[in-house]
Amino acid sequence: MSFPLLTATAVLPALGAVATAAVPAARRTVAKWLAFAVSLGTLALALVVAMRFDPGGDRYQLTESRSWIADFGVRYELGVDGIGVAMIALTAVLIPFVIAAGWNDADPVEGEKTGRSWRPTQGFFALILMVEAMVIISFAATDVFLFYVFFEAMLIPMYFLIGGFGDRAHSRGEEEGAKQRSYAAVKFLLYNLAGGLVMLAAVVGLYVVTADQLGEGTFSLQQIAEARASGELTMGTNAERMLFLGFFIAFAIKAPLWPLHTWLPNAMGESTSPVAVLITAVVDKVGTFAMLRFCLGLFPEASAWATPAVIALALISIIYGALLAIGQRDIKRLVAYASISHFGFIVLGIFAMTSQGQGGATLYMVFHGISTAALMLVAGFLISRRGSRLIADYGGVQKTAPVLAGTFLVGGLATLSLPGLAPFISEFLVLVGTFSRYPVAGIVATAGIVLAAVYVLLLYQRTMTGPVEKPEIAKMPDLRPREIAVVAPLIAMLIFFGLFPKPLTEIVNPAVEHTMSDVRKTDPETAQSDAEAAK
Repeated sequence: MSFPLLTATAVLPALGAVATAAVPAARRTVAKWLAFAVSLGTLALALVVAMRFDPGGDRYQLTESRSWIADFGVRYELGVDGIGVAMIALTAVLIPFVIAAGWNDADPVEGEKTGRSWRPTQGFFALILMVEAMVIISFAATDVFLFYVFFEAMLIPMYFLIGGFGDRAHSRGEEEGAKQRSYAAVKFLLYNLAGGLVMLAAVVGLYVVTADQLGEGTFSLQQIAEARASGELTMGTNAERMLFLGFFIAFAIKAPLWPLHTWLPNAMGESTSPVAVLITAVVDKVGTFAMLRFCLGLFPEASAWATPAVIALALISIIYGALLAIGQRDIKRLVAYASISHFGFIVLGIFAMTSQGQGGATLYMVFHGISTAALMLVAGFLISRRGSRLIADYGGVQKTAPVLAGTFLVGGLATLSLPGLAPFISEFLVLVGTFSRYPVAGIVATAGIVLAAVYVLLLYQRTMTGPVEKPEIAKMPDLRPREIAVVAPLIAMLIFFGLFPKPLTEIVNPAVEHTMSDVRKTDPETAQSDAEAAK
């Protein structure tokens, strides 16, 4: 029996979370270093997963399959394709930076008054590691029920991270900040629980359909896909569309896609910056990843039926998110609305139903995670110095903290997909893939690029340039060694993949080809060539 590498990659942070939570209260530093060491160990295992994955091999590799709830056809099944490998690697890469950036975020502040028991440092880092474990399982699960369990379970630690470990830089004081954190956490939970309930109904419906036609109900993604390909399993048009909608609504909330997005600005705005990165760069990616794996893989005809509506929603997200980002006064809410716009690009690429679009969407998930982490973490360092999230409270920072301003600029330029930085490649592929099948949608989406330049450059201008008029800015320290160590590798990755994306595209492209085969689509140029050859 081969070593269960995927299970080990998920179990290590889960065990690390338990060990970190068990560290005595007075040993906060020990808990921090333990959590950081566990995150590096998880990263090492994720790199082994990537190295052992053969892009030219079977679709799902490093598979594990064991009976779990036999009476209901539920199995503990794991396996990764190229897209899953990329997402697990993204998660494992970002968590050490999240932990390092939040090194002091959960420590008690001398003299701070609060109406609740102060958040323990151990709990903060334990919750981060637990989220990592659940996300990795979600990216590796090939049993629909197993995926659903962890898709929902990750809401619990995220709820406590948002509501219990919020940003101290609140303009209305600690008491009002606590209320806003509670509101944001409850809103996050209710939205995602509602989506999960809809998905649960669809999961049950899928079991009923498979039990009726196969004689035995199953949740196995591979078994269902093979039965559909062979004609052994067929779904009525209405049944397939209803099941698709049940899955898609849950994923659209998690992504988030307009109009199911409203929880994200609250959650990111009230969280600490590292937790905000965890939300938008890691957890939300489960939604868009699941659209590729489950919506397209299980319900290809329904996916094609829903494509025009989904593309319309994606375009609204792109423009709406960018416009609201331009009008924001709060730095973190600006980044949140920018992320809504970026998720619109990802969903657009997925449902463009072209290899360029889906490949670009997968790269977009990875590169958006890195670029948003860079921008948000530097913004967090900035906010911690000034004690305010309001853009109007800044100005002239580049004169007193040039390294901070420079890294902030690079993160912002990556967010607007400047050529030479990694997000440009993914956004370009999404637009090319969309243009080739839906030219009007491609033109509308291009407007999002222009709007991104507006909100990023305005943000930089208002916070970093101009005279130093506020005494808090005049004495603002530049980035410290720990903070530079957090930001520098992220910027290096943005530059490296911006110039040399091949290592990632070689892993992702074969998986995209399988997904295109699932939905029985070929690229427009290929389809035209085949038609001409037939003549």
